[in-house]
Amino acid sequence: MITIIDIGIGNIGSVTRALKFLKCKYIVTDKKEDIENSTKLLFPGVGSFAEASRKLEASGLKEIIEHQVLVKQIPILGICLGMQLFAKIGFEGGIFPGFGFIDAEVKLIEAKKQNLRLPHMGWNNLSSSNLKLLDGTTANACFYFVHSYEMKLNENISHLTTEYGTDIVAMIEKDNIYATQFHPEKSQEQGLKIMKNFIELQSIC
Repeated sequence: MITIIDIGIGNIGSVTRALKFLKCKYIVTDKKEDIENSTKLLFPGVGSFAEASRKLEASGLKEIIEHQVLVKQIPILGICLGMQLFAKIGFEGGIFPGFGFIDAEVKLIEAKKQNLRLPHMGWNNLSSSNLKLLDGTTANACFYFVHSYEMKLNENISHLTTEYGTDIVAMIEKDNIYATQFHPEKSQEQGLKIMKNFIELQSIC
């Protein structure tokens, strides 16, 4: 069973449609007891880091999610803004805290120097395909991005990048923590393979 965390920032519809297609059981919840009883977490998000950080704090769920991930080692997959919230801090709309699962900061993509538009929107490939959740995907496959801010890593963890004027962190894996800056649920067959790999990490589906 996948537990989708809903604090009002997520693209829940597209994620649930992908899980239905994959015939995976799931619940969508903002309840503490559901998260406490979870065996696998999915944290999607769209919008601004500032709003999401405020909603996360107001939800009362931050400490519970941290306990599940850091203490109980429950696998979690963050998508887009969900990935960004795994960082220590974000600079969109001010300075706001994230979970701190990853020693990283979230900053505006430096695209203007290359005369590139923001948001970065469209299909891009990844620097390689050597992460666990990419097992079975096609080499040089493209995935769908839409974002104006990027994660700047301050620690050496497994990650892949995509190129948009500069190398942008596109995917990370650290112990039981997985995340994509792109939207696997909107990336057709290759993205669905990523979600299927996450679902099957412990064969719970």
